[in-house]
Amino acid sequence: MVKTKYISILVLLFATTITIAMGQKRQVWNKPLYDEYPYHFGFALGVNTFTLRTVNSSTFFELEDIYSIESERQPGFSILMVGNLRLAHNLDLRFTPGLIFGQRNLHYLIDTVHDSQIQLTEHVMRIESTYATFPLLLKYRSIRLNNYRPYIIAGINYAFDLESEKKIRDQEKPKIRFNRHDVYLEAGFGIDYYFPFFKLSSEIKFSVGLLDILRRDDTQYTDALEKVNSRIFSVLFYFE
Repeated sequence: MVKTKYISILVLLFATTITIAMGQKRQVWNKPLYDEYPYHFGFALGVNTFTLRTVNSSTFFELEDIYSIESERQPGFSILMVGNLRLAHNLDLRFTPGLIFGQRNLHYLIDTVHDSQIQLTEHVMRIESTYATFPLLLKYRSIRLNNYRPYIIAGINYAFDLESEKKIRDQEKPKIRFNRHDVYLEAGFGIDYYFPFFKLSSEIKFSVGLLDILRRDDTQYTDALEKVNSRIFSVLFYFE
């Protein structure tokens, strides 16, 4: 419910900006030939939230000590470089490699023994990730509206987790690991804002992991799961 609320607010902000832009009178265009450049470069900063899609295994209800598993969304941030190649009048090919920092929390409800009595206890696994990402995306732009230009974007992203081999401290155990490699399908939308000396873009992007990232370790904590897929929701600001 909270996630839907935030997404609705962001979509409303984008829609309001487009409506205002369309209602404006003809203005002097900033950087009128910018979109005719064969290529250009830039960088991006953003915030994101990581979450997981978990599927319980067929033997989940046969396990004696685990009663439930839930994923908790956590915030992170992104730093990207931008390379943009013009393919056609309204179509660009974009390569935006960078680093994405984030964390996923898994909440296990398990049996523990306390004072010789069995009690239900929540154990939280905080799994940090630093992804080196290599997205290749197509960007389709609408007609320019004065100094605004809405667009949609879609493509594929290979991600390599730099922290997947990080040593697990004793106080963190038990804790599972995720695989280093993942591939995401990505889609989003945004608006280009043209200023006299640069272009600013605000973008909302959804990333859906295609690979099962769960690393099996022959414990009940991984036996309880059939597969785990990653999800990332990003809000990005590009400076080009």
